[in-house]
Amino acid sequence: MSPIVIDKLISIVGSEYVLVSDEDRLAYAYDSQMLEFPPDAVIRPRTADEISEILHLANEELVAVVPRGSGTGLSGGSVAPGGGVVLDLSRMNSILEIDSGNLHAVCEPGVITAHLAAEAEKQGLLYPPDPGSIKVSTLGGNVAENAGGLRAIKYGVTKNYLMQVRAVSPTGEEFVSGAKTRKCVAGYDLASLLCGSEGTLAVLTEITVRLVPYPKFRRALTAVFETASAAGGAVSEIMAAGLTPSTLEILDQRTIQVVEDYARLGLPKEAGALLLVEFDGFSEAAVTDETEAAQKILLQAQARQITQAQDDQEREKIWEARRVALAALARVRPTTILEDVTVPLPELSTMIDRIADIARKHSILIGTFGHAGDGNLHPTLLTDERDAEEMARVENAITELFDAALELGGTVSGEHGIGFTKAPFLRKEVGENTLEVMRRVKRSLDPNNILNPGKFL
Repeated sequence: MSPIVIDKLISIVGSEYVLVSDEDRLAYAYDSQMLEFPPDAVIRPRTADEISEILHLANEELVAVVPRGSGTGLSGGSVAPGGGVVLDLSRMNSILEIDSGNLHAVCEPGVITAHLAAEAEKQGLLYPPDPGSIKVSTLGGNVAENAGGLRAIKYGVTKNYLMQVRAVSPTGEEFVSGAKTRKCVAGYDLASLLCGSEGTLAVLTEITVRLVPYPKFRRALTAVFETASAAGGAVSEIMAAGLTPSTLEILDQRTIQVVEDYARLGLPKEAGALLLVEFDGFSEAAVTDETEAAQKILLQAQARQITQAQDDQEREKIWEARRVALAALARVRPTTILEDVTVPLPELSTMIDRIADIARKHSILIGTFGHAGDGNLHPTLLTDERDAEEMARVENAITELFDAALELGGTVSGEHGIGFTKAPFLRKEVGENTLEVMRRVKRSLDPNNILNPGKFL
């Protein structure tokens, strides 16, 4: 990038917030998949006006701009494979309002999701989306990826809580979409268009999200199964019975074993799979009834042991097993590749079996956990990127994982997004005609292809 452009960026935000050293650029070269693509520069704006100026300049100079929050993504969405400027929005980190009367919060995009959740809880409110990266990921990043999480089975994902956004278009114009009311059909729903667009259509500058009353009662339990396939069948039975768990997670045997070695939680290492289930609500009797109904279904589905948490300490122990799953798996081999496939619930057991077959076929270690109640699984490939022959088998295994999900009527991404790492598989899922419609939207809003180019389109 030319010194002239750097000087112009400095004139917008100040020299302290334009980073060009090799060390600084390397710090922004990665997301959670460790893809190394250093940008030409990093700029850290504080206001929407500064972002508007930056994008006007980027269009004049034809410089790519990649919006970024905490960089916790898993598909390359926040890195700059073609160079250009990374737009670090972490300085825009204020919670501007929590309105308990209208049940909403207004935040800047750099607010850490867990911070918003904690501040809402102080007022007896819940912000339901809870991605695995909740302690470090930003609200802007959550909107860009339409983040889900453990509670999505009952409460939904980020798009279900998005009320209004203020943003800057790729060509530098500030705009607003949505409202702080329960209903709004005033014009195109641009807020929904931006949710899940992975930073390709606008830069978010202010986000209004819906809150809900915090549930008063919770019941959590674990169920032990001989096989992961049997556990998957139990999940389908629970959902078919009309029960609504707030969380329904699965850990396969490999994941159970490494979690127990890592955290010493007393998990049954010989188990084929664990289901972690929780119900919540405002009526203790209703929560108890749902929990007891789920236990009956689990027993009928051949659960060999069911344990219900007797207090908050035991409940936290149950969810600690799920929270540390990825960290535990990452200790097994030098390289960890966390994938993300989702299938219809009746196909969950089949997909679990297909994952195991693919692991055996390619002699690859795969630990599987995920949001079973959504049909969303995270096959985690444990490998060593320094071994070229093994990595070739890993790539073949990943292709077969996605093909299997599509064959079963599923999707190649339930929550991690496409970025550029999954772009070839998106074509398989939606087809060329759909991609062309997406490209037309992109071209109409970003004629110079400035904002996050080279991603899923």
